[in-house]
Amino acid sequence: MSPNASPAAEPVWRPMVAADLARVQVIADIVHVDHPERAEVFANRLALFPAGCLMAADGGGYCLAHPGKLGRAPALDTVLDRLPDGPDCLYLHDLALLPQARGLGLGRAAVAELARVARAAGLPRIALTAVGQSPAFWAGLGFIETGKGGASYGTALAMVLEL
Repeated sequence: MSPNASPAAEPVWRPMVAADLARVQVIADIVHVDHPERAEVFANRLALFPAGCLMAADGGGYCLAHPGKLGRAPALDTVLDRLPDGPDCLYLHDLALLPQARGLGLGRAAVAELARVARAAGLPRIALTAVGQSPAFWAGLGFIETGKGGASYGTALAMVLEL
């Protein structure tokens, strides 16, 4: 390899598999102290829509998304029986990054991958519920506020990214 050549970039995100669920719970317990969810919720999302479930290649974070309906975010810690009929968005249920994984571009890379997933599913937007201090982060990625988040999220904002 020439001195100016660089090795191929390692993937930042990879598909989540069932073996990742224990790590997902550990990360969730660290990152989402104020919004806990049971392990069954993570397994449920992976079973319902594996294409929207990602794991950071270095194990420092995870992302869960599934087809949804604008304005109808599932309540926290809820197992879904099925995905909604006639979805109009890819709902980003959770993006969790350990403190040491923040500031490395993982959030931007996750949104780019989810945009690809949404387009492949024929969905024109990504929707999410922004909690805590995260609205500024999401706004920096192009999401716009569309209202208040669901009651189970506490003080939160609904946000959307049109693709």
